[in-house]
Amino acid sequence: MHRDTPRDRPGPGRLTRRKEREAAGLFLAEGPQSVREALRAGVVTDLYVDPAARDRLGELEALAAEAGLRTQPLTGRDLAALTDTVTPQGVVAVCRRVDVPLDQAVRPGSGLVVCCAQVRDPGNAGTVVRCADAFGADGVVLSTGSVELTNPKTVRASVGSLFHLPVSVGAELSAVVAAAHEAGLQVLAADGSGDADLAELSAGGELERPTLWVFGNEAWGMPAADRALADRVVRVPLYGAAESLNLATAAAVCLWTSATAQRRAGTSPG
Repeated sequence: MHRDTPRDRPGPGRLTRRKEREAAGLFLAEGPQSVREALRAGVVTDLYVDPAARDRLGELEALAAEAGLRTQPLTGRDLAALTDTVTPQGVVAVCRRVDVPLDQAVRPGSGLVVCCAQVRDPGNAGTVVRCADAFGADGVVLSTGSVELTNPKTVRASVGSLFHLPVSVGAELSAVVAAAHEAGLQVLAADGSGDADLAELSAGGELERPTLWVFGNEAWGMPAADRALADRVVRVPLYGAAESLNLATAAAVCLWTSATAQRRAGTSPG
């Protein structure tokens, strides 16, 4: 079996391009928190540190040493070329892809799973992954048409959470819903025009059941065909003058409400 070596792997600069990431099965994680979680997950192949930032990155270098990785110096200017942040944080890791097959993200025994259905904004997608992690979800799916999981902005917005739970990519929404039903999960689609009220579902005990939440595209919401796949289409009740919530905020509210209901009822596997 062929095993890649540092000579086989592309330089980190090439991984700023999607085509190169997909071909190599590698991506970049930047910043202390994301890099720390990547090291703990055991998926880092190379670690680059700005020598000027070494004093505050000792923990990461220790974790790298434990993993048998040698930290490689890279100037702040060179690190900046690998990121699209205004102020680079002094450390970038090259990581192996972490996405998993659909049956590992949606499986029997799951209490809470999240699906981004054609979510195109990387900040939203990464934030939904972070929310899923924060509220104890068992898996996340980015369906066909969604932003790339290894997009640098998605990785950054997840703040390390994509290394904590199984994330599957590229499945059709119909396949995700079928897998959820097979695994015993109800499917709830979040939409501002939904006929079911989130607060009423919570009060009625319906959120205590194992659930797959589906969140649609930022611009056009959820097409009728996708809504029809769900068991219920749910709206978040708004009590003030705002017309709507953005996708990531709505996801946070729905996931917190489900997670709280499940833990209150003792039905959460977590």
